Amino acid sequence: MSISNELARLGDLHQQGRLSDDEYARAKARVLDDSSPVGGRMQRSEDDRWLGGVCGGLAAWTGVASWIWRLGFVLAVLCAGTGIAIYLLLWLFVPLRMQAHRPALEG
Repeated sequence: MSISNELARLGDLHQQGRLSDDEYARAKARVLDDSSPVGGRMQRSEDDRWLGGVCGGLAAWTGVASWIWRLGFVLAVLCAGTGIAIYLLLWLFVPLRMQAHRPALEG
């Protein structure tokens, strides 16, 4: 679902009274902060990673599954090693997306 569709859905829920003002504000902030829209800023994945999180970041950025990106890099390695160079460059220059870690609830 795109960001605009998600925001419209949240707006509808808020207008119907299903979300309070505070809930609406938090949900809207979460959609705007946590989403990885296609065509947005690419970041390496912190949780979908085998090496550096490049394929997981590409998957979130493009909407294509990370295993397809991994397969593509392996095939590119077989083609004169270009996959290694591209992967290393992305690993060096694309920032890591830091997830907000929530403390464990006691009880």
